[in-house]
Amino acid sequence: MWSTFFVPDEEGRTVGPGTPGVVGGPAPGLPGGPAQGAGGLASLMTGRSTFGGKKRRRTTSAGHAMSEAQEGKIKLAFFVAIVGVVLTVLGVGTEFWVELAPLKNFYNNQTCLTAHYGLWKSCTKTLWVSDIDPERESCGPAELPGESNCTYFKFFTTGENAVMFQKTTQKNLNVAAAMLALFSLFLMVMGAICIIMSLSKEIQFFLKPASVFFILSGVLVLLCLLVFHQSVLALLASDHTVPLHHELSWSVSCIGCAGAVLIVGGILFLLLALPYSPWQKCLPHKDSSS
Repeated sequence: MWSTFFVPDEEGRTVGPGTPGVVGGPAPGLPGGPAQGAGGLASLMTGRSTFGGKKRRRTTSAGHAMSEAQEGKIKLAFFVAIVGVVLTVLGVGTEFWVELAPLKNFYNNQTCLTAHYGLWKSCTKTLWVSDIDPERESCGPAELPGESNCTYFKFFTTGENAVMFQKTTQKNLNVAAAMLALFSLFLMVMGAICIIMSLSKEIQFFLKPASVFFILSGVLVLLCLLVFHQSVLALLASDHTVPLHHELSWSVSCIGCAGAVLIVGGILFLLLALPYSPWQKCLPHKDSSS
């Protein structure tokens, strides 16, 4: 007498032996026939082979798998772009774009006055002449200890120009420089979102708009620097009563480096978005036999 085993398949149907000595055939009197019973057993053996769900396949928009090397290159280029973003935020948020200083003995023999400002506010600082380098003719630098007083520009509220050392700023140029900086930051955020989408969804299509965003943001950062420098020259030319020594400070260095780094990051994303490697296109691989 044969033993009968009834096994439920993945759809809840009962699968039993169809022939003597064979486990997995259809149960007597049940529809399905031998083919259905064999299919149910095959589904039991293969359909449930990946418990916990199947791993999602890493594919691009073209349907090809994104390799680990490609993902690593994207992350490296993203790191370069992030460095540019950090430098831009550091430069835009500080007020050490330019330093203005009269002669250190212009007011009296004990103290002198220096000023430095950026896109949003200006600071005046009273320094002791004894703390200044004897070989330096003008007051400064602004990093020396002294009494400081900072005020925000009224360009964006009442539209008033600022007066420093009897010289008047050109608010149109200052506002234009600030707007260029803000718009460049907006483009950086959009580029970062595209890269995050590309890494999370594994779609290389987002690299193209990201490259455009970062290149444009770098160009706008450099353009902001040029407009700000023109505003400084306009400030110095507004009045010649007080002779001033001016020099660009470290915030401008951050902005200049940020613009260059952002453009390089955008170019890297553009190269990664190409359907072929530019190095292999320019330098084709030579056959070892040749």
